[in-house]
Amino acid sequence: MEKRTLSLKKLTGTVLKNGSREMAGRLRGARIREALEKILGEEKRSLRVVLDFSGMGSIDFSWADEVVAKMISRLWSGEYGEKFLVLKNLNSSQAENVDVALERKRLAILITGTEGWRIIGSLNNYLIHTLNRVMEKKQLTLRELSEEEGIGMNTSGTRLLNLYRKRLVARVEGPAVGRDEPHRGRQYIYQSLLS
Repeated sequence: MEKRTLSLKKLTGTVLKNGSREMAGRLRGARIREALEKILGEEKRSLRVVLDFSGMGSIDFSWADEVVAKMISRLWSGEYGEKFLVLKNLNSSQAENVDVALERKRLAILITGTEGWRIIGSLNNYLIHTLNRVMEKKQLTLRELSEEEGIGMNTSGTRLLNLYRKRLVARVEGPAVGRDEPHRGRQYIYQSLLS
């Protein structure tokens, strides 16, 4: 999977051309979201976009809802294909407003910064626990999760698949399991978006 880091400061300077660091209003947010969507649409392969908030000012709810919540909703629906989004270097005020926008729509996203990573928005506790396992190990199969957690293969598969559909982990096809294995067939490896 290709990784692309985008500076929101540079993107805003290019799209809005007024030098403002404030992220306010739906109209301004829509212009930024459209520019981000164009970038996502250009790449046909699997792509992980890291959106860096360094050097940016405050975010209001309307901007967070128009840009982040709308994009996450579209990512979850598969509208962009095999694309992933991670937010980087948000300050606590920015993260709080994005969190509220995501919570209201029951969405979640991975953020990272100097203090490590965390999830903001709304995500079930069992999915947070499973995500922690993937992030800790960097990659995980449903069989490994099943054995380590003492849960059924169907349960571990459902949890990992839900994280993938929510674009919180990547998924790659692993080697096929042989005929003499009790669970043969296609095997997926679920990977951290930060590795």
